Amino acid sequence: MNKHMKLVVSALFIVIILLAVAITRFYSDTGKSTGGGITKSDEIQKLGTDSDGNRIFKDSSGLYGIVDSSDRILVSAEWQSLDFMGSGLCTASKTIKGKNLKGCIDYEGNLVVPLVYSSINRHRSGDFTFYTAETDADSSCVVYSENFVPCLSRSWDSCSFNDGELVLTSDSGTYIYTVSGSGFSLKSAHLSGQALGADFNVDINSRILLSKLNASMLEEMIADTGKYIEFAFTGSSEYISGIKTSGVAIFTPLFPDEENITAKELEGISDIYLYSVRSDDGVPHYAVSVTANTELTYKDETGKNQKLTAPYKAIVEFRGNSENDLAAVSGAFILSKPEYPQSAPTADEDDTPEIPAPEAD
Repeated sequence: MNKHMKLVVSALFIVIILLAVAITRFYSDTGKSTGGGITKSDEIQKLGTDSDGNRIFKDSSGLYGIVDSSDRILVSAEWQSLDFMGSGLCTASKTIKGKNLKGCIDYEGNLVVPLVYSSINRHRSGDFTFYTAETDADSSCVVYSENFVPCLSRSWDSCSFNDGELVLTSDSGTYIYTVSGSGFSLKSAHLSGQALGADFNVDINSRILLSKLNASMLEEMIADTGKYIEFAFTGSSEYISGIKTSGVAIFTPLFPDEENITAKELEGISDIYLYSVRSDDGVPHYAVSVTANTELTYKDETGKNQKLTAPYKAIVEFRGNSENDLAAVSGAFILSKPEYPQSAPTADEDDTPEIPAPEAD
């Protein structure tokens, strides 16, 4: 082989090597973009299949991923656990700072629900599917739809599902939802409140009323009612400064024009009711009726201090279609003045007719 032929062969050899490298890189890049394929050395077992034939697999390191029906990797094996949940989603877990935390991913490995939960549980009632997830940080609970969209607007202190009823609790209420094919329906609510150290409770069972209100609206109205009672007894506007109002709200203290009253003490709260009221502005109105058991100290007509204990009813009115626009309208007691006890008449005021003395014979 002459020198010229050697150069040609060397050139061809280099071209072949470069072409081989280029082909290798091309298929390598293509494999990465499409997820590549699962090999027998990587696969230990295939678990769980969804309706499209996608499968969960576990690799030799004990981690889980997802392959399609052609064994192309959709989600790499980097998860402690995976479970198909439908709608192209999986619950997934990873060990983070020594804790096994759960969340939700799609079939591209993107986090749809953050890895913050200690458990995620699937529930079904008829054709309706939902999930409850308990956070690792504080054990609070979030309710998710079948597509892992948060439901019921908030997180809860606890949650349980039995016999078609979902029971949710917060720091100020317990709520029972019936669960059917059409979703959640608020069946009953038990709320608690406080005013000037007096605790109170209210039970709401009206299906019509509960169909218009959610837990956040109920809690806001009950809490604001407590704030109004505190203002009514103390006269301090600080208590009602946090109440969201609509326009100019009118809050009236308890017996503001009775100058002879020197002290007002709240002894307890009872007979609390929440109901709908008529309105002319096209917006739903609601009222909370509350009875304040009260001890009044007042000066009688002689200037002496007297005590009067009696129940007085107040009405706090609200308007709004949702928790975003719910606002207080007014708060006032029904009576404008207390019914003072009648004082005993003095000897001079005694109107008993005099009986004349008999005449002497």
